[in-house]
Amino acid sequence: PNPPRRSLSEIPTNSARRTCARITTHRVDRSMALLKAARVADVPSLDVVVPDHLAAAARVLGTCRLIRRPRVVSTFRLVDRPAITCVARARATADAESAAAMKRQQRGAGRRFAVIGHRGKGMNALASPDRRLQEVKENSIRSFNEAARFAVDYVEFDVQVTKDVCPVIFHDNFIVTEEHGKISEKRVTDLQLEDFLQYGPQNKQGKNGKPLLRKMKDGRVLNWNVQSDDPLCTLQEAFEKVNPRLGFNVELKFDDNLVYQDEELTHILQAILKVVFECAKDRPIIFSSFQPDAAQLMRKLQSTYPVYFLTNGGTEVYADVRRNSLEEAVKLCLASGMQGIVSEARAVFRFPTAIPKIKEADLSLLTYGTLNNVPEAVYMQHLMGVNGVIVDLVPEITGAVSDLIAVPETDVEINDLSGQVAKDAASTPNFTQREISFLLRLMPELVQ
Repeated sequence: PNPPRRSLSEIPTNSARRTCARITTHRVDRSMALLKAARVADVPSLDVVVPDHLAAAARVLGTCRLIRRPRVVSTFRLVDRPAITCVARARATADAESAAAMKRQQRGAGRRFAVIGHRGKGMNALASPDRRLQEVKENSIRSFNEAARFAVDYVEFDVQVTKDVCPVIFHDNFIVTEEHGKISEKRVTDLQLEDFLQYGPQNKQGKNGKPLLRKMKDGRVLNWNVQSDDPLCTLQEAFEKVNPRLGFNVELKFDDNLVYQDEELTHILQAILKVVFECAKDRPIIFSSFQPDAAQLMRKLQSTYPVYFLTNGGTEVYADVRRNSLEEAVKLCLASGMQGIVSEARAVFRFPTAIPKIKEADLSLLTYGTLNNVPEAVYMQHLMGVNGVIVDLVPEITGAVSDLIAVPETDVEINDLSGQVAKDAASTPNFTQREISFLLRLMPELVQ
């Protein structure tokens, strides 16, 4: 039987390190301490602060030596990836369950692990002291093409539709500006396209745009200053000007404080689909949304591109119960025929038993959030069966997980997330049940 759980404070640091090192001694090839990216201490302070106990987790995991995966250039597929049911095996008590779990892990070997650039090369955290999060304007053509310089498969961005029915790329619900010495806010969806494009730097040389500010969650209003600025853009411009090898993760953006009728949602989604079908060509596309009705409706309106449901996975509570757990997310996806879930990374660590359920439902699983800027947390998710991560620190994370991803080449076709299964040219890191059990008992407690 497994030993009783103990908190980190009850486990002497040296003892934990010796235990972790001992159980992996005979299957080592490379230490996670050699990961090339930023360490936990380098993680910027975003909306969610990385807790101190994650640093302890990283130190423990840093003593584990992992099997290095050969670098492979191949196509990949996240949908229909067979389950890597490490959590199920960790908790299995019957020989039959353990055998079945092992078979599922073996069938899952050789799949590509996807890295997706958040709003391009990373979101703008204007209040953060980390200058990496103010390098280039988020959700801009420049940011997307900067991300393309690294081994990312997709860029994620937010799409809203203006009053004159033009899909534009912008995250916040409101444009914040200064007029006649006063701060004013205008809802993006209430603006005409011409008005929307007047804010910030302009494409036309010598033309000055209106001031573009940003309102923080704590109410502060800051100048939207970045090292490399770029004009606001439309969805059509992104298709025309962004490196064609990059896939697009199109988040269908809606205001949580508004109630949308099906007719309104249909009008918005059809405007987006019109641009996608006219401009996408061979570019891989996935749709995602936190708005359950919008995600379901997008699945009904088209079957060409996969649709993923975005969820906080229970880390926040909403009036709509469909948004409050990974279990509800699975139900929604199965009921509407969606292909995957995009979860807050903390939810995956807090509720690891949800992963085999997601896999058994034949759904793909991606994650987002601040934890995805920690190399150790990303690597652990790969071991747990997560198919890909959305990250802000694109250079650091792609470098850290270079063993899990192939270096993209412009002449190599990258299938979309519902494409053919990747060739089984390499295997995922191979851990014993004892090792997986140890790590999975440790990680949820630390993240909590």
